[in-house]
Amino acid sequence: MAHVHKGFKSAMQHVHVGELTAKKRKKIPTSQFGLPGSRKYPMPDRSHAANAKARATQMVKRGKLSSDAAAKIRAKANRILGK
Repeated sequence: MAHVHKGFKSAMQHVHVGELTAKKRKKIPTSQFGLPGSRKYPMPDRSHAANAKARATQMVKRGKLSSDAAAKIRAKANRILGK
């Protein structure tokens, strides 16, 4: 098993999912958002779907998102991820 440098793991935490510019985000159909009414939690691909699930969980813990909204986001993400 290869040795992973200590700094590698923390550096990987800062790697971003494919960046969405404002122009690209505007082109995403409303149906591809976890919360389509407010166009939040974009999920144009698998990596964004996985990220949306993680962010939704964080926002529930911070009290900034309801459990019901997070459940909708997770359900949509799981469909995209094939789970």
